[in-house]
Amino acid sequence: MSIEPGQHITDSGKGIASHIVNRMMDPFFTSKPVGHGTGLGLSISKGIIESHGGKISYRIEHGHTQFLIELPT
Repeated sequence: MSIEPGQHITDSGKGIASHIVNRMMDPFFTSKPVGHGTGLGLSISKGIIESHGGKISYRIEHGHTQFLIELPT
């Protein structure tokens, strides 16, 4: 798959609950039951993106969460 600058990809998931948003990038934080997830996905992604001089942010619209990744060219 190729993504052009400014292009957005949004899934049809249920979104992220408002009480989780402030912690979702924390290492080892997970909203899943014990034994079903390590809570490392977003924190590792954030670290990789930032190590390349980029940033990751999010926005929530109409119950869907969209992650925005910006990388320098």
